[in-house]
Amino acid sequence: MEGLKGSFNSIYSIAKIVIPLMILLQIAKDYKFLDKISKAFEFLTKFFHMSKESTLPLLVGIIFGISYGAGVILQAAKEGNLSKKDTFLISTFLVICHAIVEDTLIFVAVGANGYLLFGIRILAAIIITYILAKRFNFEEYTLDKEPTSIE
Repeated sequence: MEGLKGSFNSIYSIAKIVIPLMILLQIAKDYKFLDKISKAFEFLTKFFHMSKESTLPLLVGIIFGISYGAGVILQAAKEGNLSKKDTFLISTFLVICHAIVEDTLIFVAVGANGYLLFGIRILAAIIITYILAKRFNFEEYTLDKEPTSIE
């Protein structure tokens, strides 16, 4: 019973943040505010050869983390704005480098070097995502069929 209650509390805590965030994002999208923010960071998605529509989900995931960014990523994917390649590369980047501000501050509070931690996470995410963007043949891998070859 205690585990069930804890699970519902966790879901409620996430929903309190995700639902208002989704509403704010929709309002910002309607008033073209997101276009302005996304344009400032398009260099990041161009570097990974991703669509410009992937900029916002990537930024939300980097800043707020995977839990909160997942809602934005799922919504963008449902709307058809993200290709499989974009979704895969966003996920790869965020596995390595999510909630960069929050996590870094938590580790600094227990004595870690924040600059080193921040730098290593960003650098690792950039390198691995870039290599995958260049080397992985996304057209060959789908959920419908088995890959024909691995490069």
